[in-house]
Amino acid sequence: MKKRASDKVSPPSWEQLGIWVALVETGSVSAAAQRLEISQAGVSQHIRQLEETLGVSLLDRATRPAHPTAAGHRLYEQAKDLLSRAGQMTQTVRSLSRSKRAMLRMGCVDSFAAVIGPQMVRGLSGRVQRLRLVSGINPGLADLFDNHQLDALITTDDPKYLPGRECLALFSEQFLVAVPQSFQVPPLASLSQLSQLRPFMHYSTRSKMGALVDAYLNRHDPHIERVFEFDATDPLLSLVREDLGIALTTPMCLWQSRYHAMNLKYLHLNALRHQGQAYPPLKRTFYLVYRPDELGPLAQDIAAMVRVAVRELQRQWVLELKIPHDLLSVEEASEI
Repeated sequence: MKKRASDKVSPPSWEQLGIWVALVETGSVSAAAQRLEISQAGVSQHIRQLEETLGVSLLDRATRPAHPTAAGHRLYEQAKDLLSRAGQMTQTVRSLSRSKRAMLRMGCVDSFAAVIGPQMVRGLSGRVQRLRLVSGINPGLADLFDNHQLDALITTDDPKYLPGRECLALFSEQFLVAVPQSFQVPPLASLSQLSQLRPFMHYSTRSKMGALVDAYLNRHDPHIERVFEFDATDPLLSLVREDLGIALTTPMCLWQSRYHAMNLKYLHLNALRHQGQAYPPLKRTFYLVYRPDELGPLAQDIAAMVRVAVRELQRQWVLELKIPHDLLSVEEASEI
């Protein structure tokens, strides 16, 4: 029965070890089968397979009833310890999993946190024991998520750059041009012509939003000067309100800074002309990103909450800021 030293030895299975422990503790095949609720033939077969796996005799079959050999006693002691530690490991991991579900750490861009954050907190208050909402610029949040310091992420990053993660599209919003209330827009003007009348206020390219606007201008109006640059919407729109500049922004950002936004007016990009052609739309899409098998059904619940909140806010944007309804669209529930 002994294997040659050169033979590859596979470890016994947890099931085999459990059956061996039951056999030693009950003293017979029939009693072990009764404890484990399997057939006696099943117990005997597993013991033979275990002996073949280890290459030793575990039972002295010359005695009646058969007694464990020295190797059998040693296996019993170690198997008992292994099974006990495996049980502790299972309980520890399950306990940790429950505590993570009780604590939800979510990252989101500043405009989302300011506008949708209150509805998120109310909606999740009955689903999680503790909620940590972290806001900031997309690249920094992505690093926190990658380092497992966040459980979920509301981001505008393209999902094709997020391998190995689950991703749900939430909603999209188009950019518009914000100008001072008293600003007279020349007919069929270009962004470049507008920037000659008022300086262009830029979002910092450290942010995803700033990078989107910068790439758009490089494609269509690369000669627009980049004199003023801001990380946040409030200071940017405050200067536009004071008739010191113009900006490309979104409905979400306008609602975030509605104190300033209520004293501005807005232009569709397609109302302007570049080389005789209407400007194409520029939009950003928000996604819920999470790791597979971590959030479970909570991911779909969060997505549903966001879509409901956005539809409600959309009505307020139209009424209070006169933002065109078609600049925002809520995505259908689907995974990317």
